[in-house]
Amino acid sequence: MSVLRGFLWLLAFFLLGQTIALWLPIALPAGVIGMLLLTLWFCQRGGMNTDVVAISQPLIAMLALLIMPGVVEIFFVAGRFADQAGAILSALLLGTLASVASSLWLMRRCLPPETPHE
Repeated sequence: MSVLRGFLWLLAFFLLGQTIALWLPIALPAGVIGMLLLTLWFCQRGGMNTDVVAISQPLIAMLALLIMPGVVEIFFVAGRFADQAGAILSALLLGTLASVASSLWLMRRCLPPETPHE
């Protein structure tokens, strides 16, 4: 039952993100808005919901399968964007660095500090 409640939490925040994306002129996908709201909610509460953790672990294990269709599509459309390779590589590099930096900041902010081992 915990997995079902966790899935419903993820679905609720996705739908909230979808609603915000429809109402406001924000240039972000609904899933990203929903996950940002979920992250802010966790930070506000001071910890993770055990139900969301229960559903997140299997989803993280299948992350490569979720990304695969987009990766395969790149092979079919790569020729269209060959003249913009520099801009695309720059965006990928800067986006990756920003993602790593924001993930590190969120982990340090939301996870409890480690206690030193004696």
